[in-house]
Amino acid sequence: MVQTMTPDHSISLNQRPLTIELSPAAKSALAGRNAALYVQMELYFSCLLRLKVRFYETEPATKTGWLAVSDKLFVNFRPVMTAHCSNDYDGEEPPLTDFPIAQEAPFTPRWLQLDYRQGEWRGEFGYHQG
Repeated sequence: MVQTMTPDHSISLNQRPLTIELSPAAKSALAGRNAALYVQMELYFSCLLRLKVRFYETEPATKTGWLAVSDKLFVNFRPVMTAHCSNDYDGEEPPLTDFPIAQEAPFTPRWLQLDYRQGEWRGEFGYHQG
């Protein structure tokens, strides 16, 4: 999703600024929703490091850690890990558990970009403010 977008929102996440950019298609899809969209930035620690953006169409069971960007957009950052390394999961993700980080600020993303293409939400996040 490499495209130039201008910042639409800026919030504080773990005492660090998070810039949120929405493509024109994402703005339109978000405006047309009847319910809020929940976007989780997942930092995966295990045998490898992975960044993943998850989208939830309904309100999560727990609202702990979710920040309101607007009345239709909520974001969250979740470091996770697996119990052990293995590539034998038959194409499914291994079970994840929260990964406790004593000082979350250095691991907190600096930007989040959201797009909506072909009926699906897409997202990327990162750390370098360019």
